[in-house]
Amino acid sequence: MKTSSKRGKWLVGMAASVLFVGLASADTASTRRTDSKNIAVPQERLAEKVRHELVMLPFYGVFDNLGYQIQGGDTVVLTGQVTRPTLKTDAGRVASKVEGVSKVVNDIEVLPLSRFDNMIRLATYRAIFSKPGFEKYVIQGLSPIHIIVKNGNITLTGAVGSQMDRIIAEMAARGIPGTFGVTNELVIG
Repeated sequence: MKTSSKRGKWLVGMAASVLFVGLASADTASTRRTDSKNIAVPQERLAEKVRHELVMLPFYGVFDNLGYQIQGGDTVVLTGQVTRPTLKTDAGRVASKVEGVSKVVNDIEVLPLSRFDNMIRLATYRAIFSKPGFEKYVIQGLSPIHIIVKNGNITLTGAVGSQMDRIIAEMAARGIPGTFGVTNELVIG
């Protein structure tokens, strides 16, 4: 019987050691995760990662405009306009998970629900992307041209390939009946 009690004590001791080692490993892993989150990442690399996460959002489309700035090396300030409140939330969530980001300021504006604005969005989309040569902007995964409509005002943002495309897009938007104004922020790039 002494042999079995010694063996029992030895097994209990081994189990306690394994449990202790397992907890220590889990503790070390969580510390490593926290440490890697706070590692300084070069600002250009951080911006590239944030941009990638934003453009990969599943509901980010032509009627939304997401922007960001890196401040202080580890703070991301999100800007722009979206048609869905969930897209604002999703953008903040994915930006906060990027390695090297310690804080996210979500200044994205959720555009008001409006049947009138929705009609203008669709009419503007059709007017711009039906122009000859503009199919190159539609076939991309995410169009580089974004149409933002708020209270009957149209803002075109993004990038086009030439000054002529910039002018054609603006003229198409100005031809939409019922709009109050058009702002052309398209850049050539």
